[in-house]
Amino acid sequence: MSPVNEEIAPCMVQSNLPPVPGTYDAIKTHDKSDEAFRIYDVKDSPARVVEHYRDMRRFHTVDFYRKMEDKYDFSNGNFRRSMTIAEAFAELENYVDASDPDLDLPNLLHLLQTAEGIRKAGHPDWLQLTGLLHDMGKIMFIWGNGEDGQDGYNPTGKQWALGGDTFVVGCEIPDEAVVFPEFNDLNPDMHNEKYNTKNGMYEPHCGLDKLCFAWGHDEYMYRMLVANNTTIPQPGLDMIRYHSAYPLHDKGAYKSLLQPKDEERLEWVRLFNKFDLYTKDGSNDLRTSIDELLPYYHGLLTKYNLDGKLKW
Repeated sequence: MSPVNEEIAPCMVQSNLPPVPGTYDAIKTHDKSDEAFRIYDVKDSPARVVEHYRDMRRFHTVDFYRKMEDKYDFSNGNFRRSMTIAEAFAELENYVDASDPDLDLPNLLHLLQTAEGIRKAGHPDWLQLTGLLHDMGKIMFIWGNGEDGQDGYNPTGKQWALGGDTFVVGCEIPDEAVVFPEFNDLNPDMHNEKYNTKNGMYEPHCGLDKLCFAWGHDEYMYRMLVANNTTIPQPGLDMIRYHSAYPLHDKGAYKSLLQPKDEERLEWVRLFNKFDLYTKDGSNDLRTSIDELLPYYHGLLTKYNLDGKLKW
C-alpha cells in the first residue's frame, strides 16, 4: 500500500475547537427529531439503501482499496482531468446519493446547505469552505463504473464506492458499530486470518492516518486537496477525510488503533458532522440563491489556494 496514509497534510495548525453546543436545535432548518435521522434497518430503510450497504460490505476489501488507490493516484503528477471547482459542481449537479436515507436532493444543494449552516453559526471561513467541498469526491463517478461501485450516471447505478458509512478495511468489522451488521459476514476479508482480528494488519495504536477506510469520496477528496496544495487547515482536511467514518467518530470503534492525539482531531469531525446531518432539508432549497452565494465562496477558494484549474 502506498505511503499516502503517512503523509503530513500541507497545513498542520493548532486550532482551538469552537464551543460545542449542548443542543443542535439551532442548526436544524426543519422540525425533524434527532431519532428520525440515520434510520438503517432492513425492514424500514429504502430498498436502495439496504442494497447499497450490502454491496459495501461485500466488496470493500484491502485488495479493492489498493485497486482504487492505484486508479486515483496523484503521485508523480498523475491526475485524471483538469477542472475548476465550478466545473466540478456542474458535473455533480444531477448526482443523487443512493446511500442516504435522509435526503433525495442533488449534492450541490446539500453542500450549500451545510456550508451556509456553518456560516450562520459563525464558524471560521475555512470551516465553511470545508462544508461546501466535503462531498465533492463523488466526482469519481465520472471515471467510475458499476463494477467498481461508482456509477453515478444511472439513477439506479451501483454507488457503493462513492458514498455511505465507511469502516476500516484490513481488520475486524465491528458488529456493534456499523449499520446492517448482518452483512459483515459477506466480506471476504472477514474469512482471512490476516484481516479478521481486532487489529488485523495494523500495529496497536498505529494512529488514525495509518488506517485505510473503505474507499469512497472522503479519501479521494482528501487526496485531491493535498495534491493541489490547499491551505485549508488540518482540522478541515480531517473533516473531509473522516466524516463518513461513523463507526469511528460516532460509535467509538477502533480505540486499540488510535493514538491519544487522535481524539481531539475526531472532536472536529464530530462538530462538522452535526452540520452535515442536521442541515439536510428538502424544503430549504438554496438553488434560487446560488448566484448570490457563489461569489462569497469563490473568494474562499482563492484564499485557500483552490481557484483556477485543479488536478482531479
